[in-house]
Amino acid sequence: MRALSKIRERIQRKGLRSTLASAWRRYVFYHWELLWMQRDLQAPVPPHRLKPYPPLRLENISVTNVRAFARYFGDRVETMRELAGEGHTGLMFLDDEGDAVAFIWGSARHYHDRHYYGCWFPVGPGEFFEFGGELIRRYWGTRLSVDLQVALWQAMAAQGCTTVVDVCEQHNIPALKLHLRMGYQEQGRIMHVYCLFGRWKFFRESRYRDSRLAPLRKDAAQHTTATAS
Repeated sequence: MRALSKIRERIQRKGLRSTLASAWRRYVFYHWELLWMQRDLQAPVPPHRLKPYPPLRLENISVTNVRAFARYFGDRVETMRELAGEGHTGLMFLDDEGDAVAFIWGSARHYHDRHYYGCWFPVGPGEFFEFGGELIRRYWGTRLSVDLQVALWQAMAAQGCTTVVDVCEQHNIPALKLHLRMGYQEQGRIMHVYCLFGRWKFFRESRYRDSRLAPLRKDAAQHTTATAS
């Protein structure tokens, strides 16, 4: 009965079609298209109009300080410990209470994402793979989204990296717009992730020529023009 109540509640909130589509993706089949993006670490960050945020403290993530994630990212504590233990570079911003409000990771070697997508992301010479960036809702729309990435770029540049690469889901429009705002370029590659019955995953890579982000660039240009007017 409790499960049926949850289903009815979700249908009332999301609608029947959305609920059925979500159930299909979770229990039967889904297909993610992950666009490969890249950026030269020496290129300046384009100007933006993001809001300022209160002072925060930047720290490296280690196996000994992951309890800082307990308040806002309680389900990630052990994942953070594992990533730190594997030697990946992780940074977090802490508030006055010592709680992590934002974090991001970088790997200078081939990265196996066993926690989410389940596939390998290869890293070329001079590159590092950026992943796991997240902020709590309070800091959405602030400069922290920029400062978080720049801090990681500087840390990885100190390790000899010259280029950042990452992937972004094709349907995640806010994340794609953030990439454009930060000066990323498309590589023309897509990592496809397929999952069957919530258990078996399959992967392949394809290539494309025409920009997948051209409509977003056009929208951004029109918004900038309208704002200037």
